[in-house]
Amino acid sequence: MACSAATSMAALLSSTPKSCISSRTSVPLSNSISLASSFSSKPFVSRVTRSLASRSSSSKRDSFVVRAGDLPLVGNTAPDFEAEAVFDQEFIQVKLSEYIGKKYVILFFYPLDFTFVCPTEITAFSDRYEEFQKLNTEVLGVSIDSVFSHLAWVQTDRKSGGLGDLKYPLISDVTKSISRSYGVLIPEQGIALRGLFILDKEGVIQHSTINNLAIGRSVDETLRTLQALQYVQENPDEVCPAGWKPGERSMKPDPKLSKEYFAAI
Repeated sequence: MACSAATSMAALLSSTPKSCISSRTSVPLSNSISLASSFSSKPFVSRVTRSLASRSSSSKRDSFVVRAGDLPLVGNTAPDFEAEAVFDQEFIQVKLSEYIGKKYVILFFYPLDFTFVCPTEITAFSDRYEEFQKLNTEVLGVSIDSVFSHLAWVQTDRKSGGLGDLKYPLISDVTKSISRSYGVLIPEQGIALRGLFILDKEGVIQHSTINNLAIGRSVDETLRTLQALQYVQENPDEVCPAGWKPGERSMKPDPKLSKEYFAAI
């Protein structure tokens, strides 16, 4: 009986058109992305799909079930871009490659202007901007909104859900090309997930996190990760264990020498 069921299933699959087996095509990558040779022939496509335990509301389900992403970018050169932005209540041009060789970059994406979680993140990064400056790091925020929307939001008081003056640029990605090249675009909704990328001074992506729409990010954890990255780049024979902070013990990536760390904790 089991054999009969398996045979029936095989026959069903063989008769099913390929278009019905997979309805998703991968989002094209930016030409600027450097890919490892092992990925060149068989690209990895990630699908973010979460099923809610309760499906009483389709609107709630839609906010958690999304499809976005492409190849993992960590370890590869960040896709370059040039776009218009708002800074100091003026329109400016921002080109990512201008930071190469000069600064680390925190590049974060958020879904939309004039929403709810977004201003809490954007203002939190602005309030802590001096801490990033001390680490020779620039902060760049990106959404699919126009620069006119950005400007109106900056000119809105925080107590009214606005941003007030920010200490870093807000970039306009109205073409969605930047969000797409970083693998955070939700094609069906036309907005970006909460993606955050840490680039080193050579323009290589060393860290990324992607949150779903309803989940805000932590500036504290971003700073800690940035500090850990800078530490291991300055001390290439050491690694940082879980939760490492400046001044704490690091670890030697060696079977014998690592025991010094474990013996001390």
